[in-house]
Amino acid sequence: MPKTKILFFPKYPKLGASSRLRTYQFLPLWEKEGYQVRVSSFFNEKYLTGFYSKGKQNPMIVLGCYFRRLWGLLGAWRYDIIWIEKELFPFLPSYGEWILEKSGKGYVVDYDDAVFHNYDSHPNVLVRKWMGDKIAWVMRHSKLVCAGNTYLKEYALLAEAKQVEILPTVVDINKYPQKVKSDNSSVKIGWVGSPTTMKYLLTLEEVFRNLGKRHSIELVVINAVGTKIPDVGIPARLIPWSEESEGDLISDFDIGIMPLPDDAWERGKCAYKLIQYMACALPVVASAVGMNKDVVREGWNGFLAKDPQEWEVALEKLIQDLDLRVKLGQNGRKLVEEKYTLDGNFMVLQRLLRKK
Repeated sequence: MPKTKILFFPKYPKLGASSRLRTYQFLPLWEKEGYQVRVSSFFNEKYLTGFYSKGKQNPMIVLGCYFRRLWGLLGAWRYDIIWIEKELFPFLPSYGEWILEKSGKGYVVDYDDAVFHNYDSHPNVLVRKWMGDKIAWVMRHSKLVCAGNTYLKEYALLAEAKQVEILPTVVDINKYPQKVKSDNSSVKIGWVGSPTTMKYLLTLEEVFRNLGKRHSIELVVINAVGTKIPDVGIPARLIPWSEESEGDLISDFDIGIMPLPDDAWERGKCAYKLIQYMACALPVVASAVGMNKDVVREGWNGFLAKDPQEWEVALEKLIQDLDLRVKLGQNGRKLVEEKYTLDGNFMVLQRLLRKK
């Protein structure tokens, strides 16, 4: 019996977090089950490295990425299932998806961000009018929409997608060791992010300064090499991010945090940082935004905060009470084991694709 062949069109190479988590980490499981897989990302390593280091990119590199995607699309007829992350061609109409649909091949589309707001909320009125409903069209004409959270699912349902399934962003639980109980006098408040999301952490500057006057605390940031950590009023240090050691690094935190503004884009985020923290049996504090409200059970595995005062109160509770940190952390680990594991998601994926 011939192998089922799947062509994945992620947005980024493996260095890009969303593609690494939504596509690449599943590849060994697909292959183990006998599927034949091929991955053709839109952006390449050269683009992503330049973006992270300089915040911008050579237009010729970007143009090359469009031709790269077009070349990959020309071979799509050889595959049984076409899996698209977000869209085929960013900031172009949905011609590629239209071709796949009209050819009878069809496609599955996957979202872990509210990319539709790149178009319907774009500052340029021409982009809003020309492509404001692009992602809704892509969803509506797909065989299946996989949505990372309820915010994304609700958009897909409004777009009249044929089938919508929630597929949260998950962890390989085996790569996240549980926190070893620590009686260190200084409590480590940890945050994982990228250079572009550092702005979220800075919203807590006043909170850190106030807590630092009363407690011995340290801010630990896992981020890209060379990221500058601004002065937030307490001792802070950077640990360069590494895929291989990320779980071990997080397990050295005492408290995991995820601050977010209550904006449309952030409501589409999939609370992945919280899932990582909880996988290491850490208590969490998070902004009461989007999927954070689904993941955090108040007083059971962490706390939700709506303003700086609530952030300060929640963090102080955890700073002062080691036993509470341990209890909430263990509950968080249980939740991840039940709902947010790689193996669990893969079982759902197989069930969904057998029907396609």
